[in-house]
Amino acid sequence: MISWITDVIAAGGIWGIFALMLLENLFPPIPSELIMPMAGFAVARGQMSMAGVLLAGLLGTIAGNAVWFEAARWFGAARSKALVARFGGWLGITHADMDNAELTLRRHGPWAVLIGRLMPGIRTVISIPAGLIEMPRGLFYGLTALGSAVWIGLLTVTGYVLEDRFGVVETWLDPVGKVIVVVVAALMLWTLWALWRRR
Repeated sequence: MISWITDVIAAGGIWGIFALMLLENLFPPIPSELIMPMAGFAVARGQMSMAGVLLAGLLGTIAGNAVWFEAARWFGAARSKALVARFGGWLGITHADMDNAELTLRRHGPWAVLIGRLMPGIRTVISIPAGLIEMPRGLFYGLTALGSAVWIGLLTVTGYVLEDRFGVVETWLDPVGKVIVVVVAALMLWTLWALWRRR
C-alpha cells in the first residue's frame, strides 16, 4: 500500500494528496497515518510546500466527511431507523445502537465530533450520526476542520521530521498499512459470520 500511496503523491502532487485524503474518508482502510507522513517526506525534500500539503489534506478530509454528513442528513433519522429495523441485523446494528449514538451526540455533540477527529476508526464514522441529528452545518464543518487540522498537522510534521530516516520508517509503515487492511476485513467477515450463526 505504501508504494501505491507514494506513486499517487509523486504523480498527482497536491491533487494526489487531496484525492487520497478524500478516499481515506470514504473508505477508511486507506489510512491517513500513511498518507500524510509520506506527504511530509515530500515537503522535507522540497518537492511540495508545507502549506499546500496541509491545505490539500484538510480539504480532502472535509470533502470526504461532507459526503457522509450530507447523505445522513438528507436520508434522515426516521428513514435510517426504519432501515436499521429491517436490515440492521446483517450489519450488527440495532435500533438501540442508533438511539444511543443519537443521544450521545445530542448531549455531547460538539465535543464528540471534535475529539472524534483525533481518533482512528471514529474520524469518519462520527459524521453519520452528526448528520442524522441534523447538527448545524457551520458547527459540524468548523469542528471537522479544527480537529482534522490538528491530526493532519501532526502526521505531516512527523513525516517532515523523519525524512532523513525514510528507509527505516518505510520498513515499518508498509506492514502497518497491510495489517490495518487485514484487521478491518477480518472484523467485517467476523461480524457477518456471527450474524449468520445467530440467525
